[in-house]
Amino acid sequence: MESSAAATLIAIAVAAFALPLLARRAGVPAPVLEILFGVLVGPVLGLVTLTDFVSQLGELGFFLLMFLSGFEINLAGFGRRARAQLAVGLLVFGITLAASAGSVWLLGYGLFTMFVLATTSVGMVVPTLRTTRHIATPLGQAILVSALIADFLTLIAVTCLALVTNSGSWVSLLAVPAFFGAIGAGLMAIRRLAWWWPDSFRRLFDQDDPEEVGIRATLALMLVLVGLALVLGIEPILGAFMAGSVFALVFRHRGMLDRKLAGFAYGFLIPVFFIGVGIRFDLSALGDPAALGATLALIGLALAVKVVAALPLRLLGLPMRSVLAAGLLLSARLSLIIAVAELGVRLGVIDRPLQSSIVLLAAVSSTVGPMLFRVVAPPAPSATT
Repeated sequence: MESSAAATLIAIAVAAFALPLLARRAGVPAPVLEILFGVLVGPVLGLVTLTDFVSQLGELGFFLLMFLSGFEINLAGFGRRARAQLAVGLLVFGITLAASAGSVWLLGYGLFTMFVLATTSVGMVVPTLRTTRHIATPLGQAILVSALIADFLTLIAVTCLALVTNSGSWVSLLAVPAFFGAIGAGLMAIRRLAWWWPDSFRRLFDQDDPEEVGIRATLALMLVLVGLALVLGIEPILGAFMAGSVFALVFRHRGMLDRKLAGFAYGFLIPVFFIGVGIRFDLSALGDPAALGATLALIGLALAVKVVAALPLRLLGLPMRSVLAAGLLLSARLSLIIAVAELGVRLGVIDRPLQSSIVLLAAVSSTVGPMLFRVVAPPAPSATT
């Protein structure tokens, strides 16, 4: 390994360890500091460059990030109001698309940017709701359903757009129902096998298993669905996301497996991805006054889109203060918006300066959104009775 490649790997390894500790003290999401570190050591100082090996580590971390996002899908916990919440969540997403379309028209961007603004971040929503003890409240459930719908439908939409863009034919969209058909068949097979051999499947969640069969099974499922997506010409991020969703739907009580997998992923591989995003950051998004003005306008409209789209949550009986808080938290975008921007660059529908503006939007919204939610949201009811 060349000295420059070794220096890059050492710098990223040290940063992956130290930045989460600094982020906790600073009160900002760790990925934000990881992106800023990548910007500093990459385009600003020119100390490191992305090697093929580091890029491959980051891509694996990216798949794990999408897998863990799919892990958050668990509609079983939404209670008796699930149908109303799903209906309102779909309405919220519809208004989000409409407001996003108007925003990108004002900014002069293409259709693909509409889906960028439609994203949210389940990975930011869930920790915020848990730390503020809103996760089980009507407000928390409404926000979580809306975030899940936004993540899932946006991912499907950009996948379909990518298929048509790459193939030039609408016939290629047949790969999507084929993909979900294969997932449905696999889901039923896994459930049947778990019913026939419960003791064998229980080993997946044994925290003292020396072979770590649970970790092996989750990674195998992720890579199988990523591979299936590649075979069908579908974006592999959808395969990783759906692998996490399938696992969450089959195994609702996963014991320590969640923490083990999150520790394995967030401990190193996911930080490598976010640092890589920073290293590829295009500084022209900040150096040119016109580009900076467009970036600030994009950030402002991205916040307004989510606040306006949250208004239908009033139909669930939530007060306006809670609706405003919901819109602020839903405006937090991080992993998926960066994923969609990366996809847009690969498809040639987003250029590097716009991608850098989107990365800056992710850093700002993922910091400001949860912070404002804590200020605006009404106090959660006490756990004691």
